[in-house]
Amino acid sequence: MQLLTPQNKQNTQTHIFSLSSHSFFVEMMECRGNLKIVTSLALASTLVVLANCAMENKGECMFPAIFNFGDSNSDTGGLSAAFGQAGPPHGETFFHSPAGRYCDGRLVIDFIAQSLGLPYLSAFLDAVGSNFSHGANFATAGSTIRPQNTTLHQSGFSPISLNIQFYEFSDFHRRTQIIRNKGHVFKELLPKGEYFSKALYTFDIGQNDLTAGFFLNMSTDEVKANVPDVLGQFTTVIKDIYDQGGRYFWIHNTGPVGCLPYVMDRVRITAGQVDKVGCASPQNEVAQYFNRKLKEVVVHLRKKLAHATLTYVDVYSVKYDLISHATKYGFEHPLRACCGHGGKYNYNEHIGCGGKINIKGKQILVGKACKDPSVSINWDGVHYTEAANKWIFDRIVDGSYSDPPISLKNACH
Repeated sequence: MQLLTPQNKQNTQTHIFSLSSHSFFVEMMECRGNLKIVTSLALASTLVVLANCAMENKGECMFPAIFNFGDSNSDTGGLSAAFGQAGPPHGETFFHSPAGRYCDGRLVIDFIAQSLGLPYLSAFLDAVGSNFSHGANFATAGSTIRPQNTTLHQSGFSPISLNIQFYEFSDFHRRTQIIRNKGHVFKELLPKGEYFSKALYTFDIGQNDLTAGFFLNMSTDEVKANVPDVLGQFTTVIKDIYDQGGRYFWIHNTGPVGCLPYVMDRVRITAGQVDKVGCASPQNEVAQYFNRKLKEVVVHLRKKLAHATLTYVDVYSVKYDLISHATKYGFEHPLRACCGHGGKYNYNEHIGCGGKINIKGKQILVGKACKDPSVSINWDGVHYTEAANKWIFDRIVDGSYSDPPISLKNACH
């Protein structure tokens, strides 16, 4: 794989979109057979097609591993291993039993791994039955970028913040190579040394930094005021991974937190602050502010990290589109949790998905899953269903919502 550097390339976007470039024109002509002539095609879609067509001649990126960092949106078992398994009905749709995910099935990160021909990622913290030969998942549910000053029991936010996830990765990077050299089973279960510089590094974190502020009754301005510091710590981690050889970064922005049942249930908003879809506008505006600043950080990092390829993925727009046009896309009740108990949004802070109550000495399950999760967007008031995750993945995989608009399989170019 050829690295893009200031010495041999202009920046990626300029290289892709400079239609006056002879090399780009040649690439277009070579793969013209793959382009369909469409009489009325939106400019953004056209650019995605052209960009990916140009990349076809460079070949797909054969990522041998994925190292993921994040929160519950991409946790495949970290919190469960450390603090107790996410019980049934989590996992019921695909795994048919709890699988460490706060979802009825697979997450976006699972579909990312699958599309790259890699196995689902084992959680770094899960020592039982894990295989790390093709990467590891450092995400834990409830994680924030900036460390919280509360315990998991007090606030629901994980003590395993992004900097801790990096420390775990750094130790994993060093020790796996020592242990792998012992041979035997270790050689089969741990990644090769060269995988760390060829792997895809994925990030989906930041949502909890915002909601932590909301749940402490901070104003939207106060939450916004924390964003520069939060992203400063995010920047440090990206640079640290780069210093350890990481080169290919796939970074999701944060979704519309104002559309999540647990936010709408717990945060006071007036009728005038509810948008046409039914979401909380102030909280979504903060999320959009965070995303603008995150994109600025990515642009800055591209200039500082000469050999890195950073892809910024706008999952906010994808998720908001899904919620806004749920019926059009085959979903129902976009703001209502599939698995929960009571209230306007089928969400109860004290009795969550799988929750039970004691009646006359008997434990009665009240946090039941809905009959058909495949038509629900929200799973448990906080997270998305497998069906929604698959829908989201299908929209982002080709680069339609990426900057630069490069597909997942071309994210090394």
